[in-house]
Amino acid sequence: MRPERLVVVLGTETGVGKTWITAGVAARLRASGISVAARKPVQSFAPCDAQTDADVLAGATGEPAADVCPPHRSYAIGMAPPIAAAFLGLPPPSLGELLEELAWPETPVDVGLLETVGGPRSPLAADGDSAGLAAAVRPDLAVLVAPAALGAINAVLLCAPVVPRPLVVFLNRFDGSDLHDRNLRWLQGEGFDVVVRVGDLARRVAGRAG
Repeated sequence: MRPERLVVVLGTETGVGKTWITAGVAARLRASGISVAARKPVQSFAPCDAQTDADVLAGATGEPAADVCPPHRSYAIGMAPPIAAAFLGLPPPSLGELLEELAWPETPVDVGLLETVGGPRSPLAADGDSAGLAAAVRPDLAVLVAPAALGAINAVLLCAPVVPRPLVVFLNRFDGSDLHDRNLRWLQGEGFDVVVRVGDLARRVAGRAG
C-alpha cells in the first residue's frame, strides 16, 4: 500500500550522508507519533562494512532490514548496483523489476521514505539511474542531500534539474561557518528551499510548515 506521503531521498554524490539523514528523519517522525517506513530498492556495499544502508534505515524505522532492501538486491561489492551485480555474476536488475518489487507495509503508514543510490545520475539499474527511479514513483516530495562545504552550489545546481518537484535541499554537516552560511544564502537566492537541521527537514517531510 502506497504511503500517505511518499518522499524520495537523493544525494548529490556517493557518501554525502543521505542514509544517515534519512534515518535521522525517520527516527524523529516516529518519536512524534508519525508512522514511517523506509525502502532502498537496491544497494551495494563493501564486504567489510559493519552495517549496510538497509541496516541503518531498519534501525530507525523498526522494520526488518530485509523489508527495507530485498536480500537478492543487496550486492557485497562497492560499485554501482548494476555494475556490482555483473561483477558478482548476477543479472543486473531493470528499473521495472525494482519498481515491481517495491513493497510497502500492508498496514497504512503516514510517510514512506525511499532512498536512492549515489547521485541522481548514478546507475541504479541496468536501464535506469536514481533520477529515473525518483521520477517513476511520483513522490510527494524530493529531498536532495548536498554537502554544506565548498562545492555545494555547483553540486546542487547540477543535480537539481533532474530531481522531481517539489524539492527541498538539505545541506549536510552545516556548521554555521561563514562559507557554509554563504552557500546557504546563495542557494536560497537561486530559489531553493534549503534546510540545515534534521528537525526542520522532518517537518518538511511530514508536510508541515517549517
